[in-house]
Amino acid sequence: MRIIRNCLLLLLFTGWVVTPAHSSPVAQKVRQFQFGVLQQHAKGSDASLLEEIERANQKNLAFLVINGIKSNDEPCSDSLYLRRKDLLNSAAKEQVVSLAGSDWVDCKNEDGKPLAAERLQRLRELFFDHEPPANAGKLRLVRQSVTPQFRNFPENAYWQRSKIIFATINMPAENNHYLSAAGRNSEFEDRLIANRHWLQRIFSLARLHKMRGIVLFTDGNPLAPPNRPSAGQRDGFLEMRKQLTQLAARFPGRILLVHGHASSTAKQILWRDNMGSIGAGRTFLEITVNPASYQVFSLMHAGSGRK
Repeated sequence: MRIIRNCLLLLLFTGWVVTPAHSSPVAQKVRQFQFGVLQQHAKGSDASLLEEIERANQKNLAFLVINGIKSNDEPCSDSLYLRRKDLLNSAAKEQVVSLAGSDWVDCKNEDGKPLAAERLQRLRELFFDHEPPANAGKLRLVRQSVTPQFRNFPENAYWQRSKIIFATINMPAENNHYLSAAGRNSEFEDRLIANRHWLQRIFSLARLHKMRGIVLFTDGNPLAPPNRPSAGQRDGFLEMRKQLTQLAARFPGRILLVHGHASSTAKQILWRDNMGSIGAGRTFLEITVNPASYQVFSLMHAGSGRK
């Protein structure tokens, strides 16, 4: 008996005590949940946004990601930006805003001159300041702007839940806002450097913390085959596509890319090896996350969000 007791004491003090499976910290963190994606840029009105928010509030969602705050047909005015911010803050669900190209890419002044860079900066000031929104809830967003080198890119953010890391990346549709005219690509080039750093950081964190999966929210789809370039045009997603493919090949978990554009209603996640993609277009997406399953991500519902 003395020998057995001494062995148990040795196991206790050296930390080699086997605990029940249900008490494992990892097991407690890995739980199934759902999140929603609302494509506001496809609708573009206060009424439609309010209706979608009300529908989302009735669903059992862990959080809601809003891709875009306005449509291409709406003005790029401060008054509209602020009105949409107030409406989004009224939502009961924890939420994250992910910018769309319709929010800033095609903005022009009264003389028809481009205002893209200026409007993008204004959106950053209005929507991504250091104060958390009123309905941030338990979401602990980490913005890229906390790194001094990238303090001008607060729209890129990540958060974690149940062994999954989620991240927004500002890659607008229509060729990632690459401009073919000489000397006009400073916005694209600076954002590309920031995005490449951000993507590397997300995957490094996921590997370090042994995450089961990664979800990336973008407006444009960097995985789509590039269109045949016209004279002087290049693929604006080239670098991001290559980097994402390389990082995915070395990541043991699942990766899901949720982008804002699709030619038709999304019906399923398209998988290639461990990376899947889905474009919501005009639909409201509900995606189930089960970190304990092999697939991890599955489409629960895709629809207009209306009954």
